[in-house]
Amino acid sequence: MNHPARQSARGWHDEETPESWRNSPLDTIKAYIALTKPRVIELLLVATIPAMLQAERGANNILLILLTVIGGWMGAAAANTFNMVADSDIDQKMGRTRARPLVRHTVSNRDATIFAWALTVASFLWLWLLCGSLTAAVFVMITILFYIFVYTKFLKRRTHMNIVWGGAAGCMPVLVGWAVITDNLPEGVPSQWWQAIVMFLIVFFWTPPHTWALAMKYKEDYKAAGVPMLPVVREPVEVTRQIVYYTWATVLISLLLLPATSWIYLAGSVIGGIWFLVSATKLHLGVKNGAEVKPLKLFILSNNYLALVFVALSVDAIFGWDTLGMMLGWDTTFF
Repeated sequence: MNHPARQSARGWHDEETPESWRNSPLDTIKAYIALTKPRVIELLLVATIPAMLQAERGANNILLILLTVIGGWMGAAAANTFNMVADSDIDQKMGRTRARPLVRHTVSNRDATIFAWALTVASFLWLWLLCGSLTAAVFVMITILFYIFVYTKFLKRRTHMNIVWGGAAGCMPVLVGWAVITDNLPEGVPSQWWQAIVMFLIVFFWTPPHTWALAMKYKEDYKAAGVPMLPVVREPVEVTRQIVYYTWATVLISLLLLPATSWIYLAGSVIGGIWFLVSATKLHLGVKNGAEVKPLKLFILSNNYLALVFVALSVDAIFGWDTLGMMLGWDTTFF
């Protein structure tokens, strides 16, 4: 099989590069790691850890959190690997994805699929047996199936709403983390699943502006691959208008957690929310007025926003101070 030119630590190498260098053990290991999309999995950490800390405020079960993150990582890695297999055809057409392992033939589709199935089984058993949560294990299976069959195989190539509904898969780490804690709580302790649902919705509404900002930058890539991302099928001003709408929804929903948190989360969510809203509005006004804009800045800022909000939630939960709801005499144990 002919191998396309590829880049390594020593620079670009073409078909004349010795096979022993191109397929070195280190290259293969790096390729399998790349299949899991490590940078995407950062969302797992950003969402899972705060959810677990908040589910048991002040307890900080570090071992259980670590075990859950490992089990959740395997599930997310499996989903991302299956995704790369399913998208290997269009990845060849997009400049930003041409260096992926399956495009460069560093790993075969068959081997990647086997790797993904192994991670799937390991994640399910890990969360069920080591973390003591069959609920979390089932959530991971639902996530993988949804991500591959609903988002990747159905929505992604058919509708500009792909990332809106398909983004639900990226919200699942919150539910996984919450399930592990609540499944291990003593009998009679309220699980307060409403908080997990709010965190799920924060990530759900955050995903479109985050993704569309990136898609504005790589609009031609998506067009070449036939993927109808919103920036491909709508005018830039409409795209940025939708970004502002979803940013408002994200920020407002983040405030629903205030009764179950203290002033630490209040400060983080308000400061981060204003920052996010101002930046999204600035992008929209720039496009509307015909100015030169850099949507990638909003993409990066959106990552920082989510990190700020969830880090504030984590710190808040670790301290476990009286919540704003308690100070006001509100009952937050809805279900």
